[in-house]
Amino acid sequence: VAAQKCRKRKLNAILNLEEDVCNLQTQKESLKKEHSQCSKLINQIKQKLNNLYHDIFSRLRDDQGRPVNPRQYVIHCSSNGSVFIIPKHLAKSEQKRDNRKEQKQK
Repeated sequence: VAAQKCRKRKLNAILNLEEDVCNLQTQKESLKKEHSQCSKLINQIKQKLNNLYHDIFSRLRDDQGRPVNPRQYVIHCSSNGSVFIIPKHLAKSEQKRDNRKEQKQK
């Protein structure tokens, strides 16, 4: 009787594990689909942002009415919602400073 109960428990454990494996495989496939959809969405958003960036720079002019060169300037958005056009070399130094602040806060 004890051996029968042991075999039954073992069989139940195997069946439960097989069910868990099936559930995990289904979950894995679902997560793969979600990941694929998210990747597509991210690429679409990147493309829209890139188009917006080029559109903004195509409309910008300096004090003499010349187009602003997107290779020399970047669009900077501050935490209060202000938007600035700043030289790239200043943006890089500001980004480094912001990264240091974040690391200190952690």
